[in-house]
Amino acid sequence: MHTSKRQFRLPDLFKSCPLQDATNPYYKEAAAESREWINSYDMFTDRKRAFFVQGSNELLCSHVYSYAGYEQFRTTCDFVNLLFVVDEVSDDQNGADARATGQVFVNAMKYPNWDDGSKLAKMTKEFRARFLRLAGPRNARRFIQLCEDYTNCVGTEAELRERGEVLDTKNFTPLRRHNSAILLCFSLVEYILGIDLDDEIYENEAFSEAYWAAADHVCWANDVYSYDMEQSKGHTGNNIVTVLMTEHGMTLQQTSDYIGVFAKDLVERYISAKKGLSPSLGPDAARFIEAIGSWMIGNLTWSFETNRYFGSRHLEVKRTGIVHLRPREIPEETSSDSDDD
Repeated sequence: MHTSKRQFRLPDLFKSCPLQDATNPYYKEAAAESREWINSYDMFTDRKRAFFVQGSNELLCSHVYSYAGYEQFRTTCDFVNLLFVVDEVSDDQNGADARATGQVFVNAMKYPNWDDGSKLAKMTKEFRARFLRLAGPRNARRFIQLCEDYTNCVGTEAELRERGEVLDTKNFTPLRRHNSAILLCFSLVEYILGIDLDDEIYENEAFSEAYWAAADHVCWANDVYSYDMEQSKGHTGNNIVTVLMTEHGMTLQQTSDYIGVFAKDLVERYISAKKGLSPSLGPDAARFIEAIGSWMIGNLTWSFETNRYFGSRHLEVKRTGIVHLRPREIPEETSSDSDDD
């Protein structure tokens, strides 16, 4: 069968992911509050604001944190929205500026009295106060370290983009784990469950096997789903699809198929490691590993419920699996969009 170079078929990631999806009962109310909080800072141009709204970050939280209580769920919405701000600002920046943006976020998370007067610092400090109200000391320490790792990797991503450089899989994987912020989102699971795991638990073989399998599944699924949106913006370097095509000389369709096979393997590794968790790690470790599975299935479901990746055709794409590549967008600076409300 001849297929156009301007389209490709997605792998069926649902078929290989037999985990149970659910949604959070507090979604509507908490999502509205969180969105109002973000919008009160007026950080976005018109086009970015539209993208923010259609991105439905809070709906993602509803799927992946379906078990969270009201306060905890609201905090996760705030965090994912805050990350969206950091990500959107740094996406258009060079390496030095992206690192400076990230540093504002990190400083505001790390130092209670630090403030440069920026909107980003104020938003971060408000989130920090909510998070620290319930987070255990070990969880808080790891979370703040992960914030630093995240922003370093976002800076590296911007530098690679500036140079037009694409990493190989071996070097891209650790970068992607951090700049995707999935490890931060996993860290919120401890906060939600009210647990505070020992550092040694993260070193345990079965625990870490399940942890990294779940993290990579979210990253690879996200990359194949977001590829069309990213290529239309000219931002393809930070994507496993581009990495694999560049490294192995594969076509877009071969790469999509390969990701399908690899994602199936990741699910099997997660399930097998989860079953192999030693009871000696304690019930909290088992609850944590169970909860991060919600990210694997919830991320898939959410990706087809919004316009974020597939535009208005998201339901059709879910049904057919066919993605038609969009033309390149005109950069915002040169567009005639007015930024006035």
